[in-house]
Amino acid sequence: MAGHRIAHATLKGPSVVKEIVIGIALGIAAVSVWKMHHWNEQRKVRAFYDLLDTG
Repeated sequence: MAGHRIAHATLKGPSVVKEIVIGIALGIAAVSVWKMHHWNEQRKVRAFYDLLDTG
């Protein structure tokens, strides 16, 4: 029984490069969502003022 070994996953420290890449990807995703929201709000405001100008 002592000769049998069970393969366990070895715990490693965090990969710096992997965490940087994940951080950049999450940042780009958050910025793109924010910019889409900003552009939609800007379009609504512009449409509102265009309607005010036309009467």
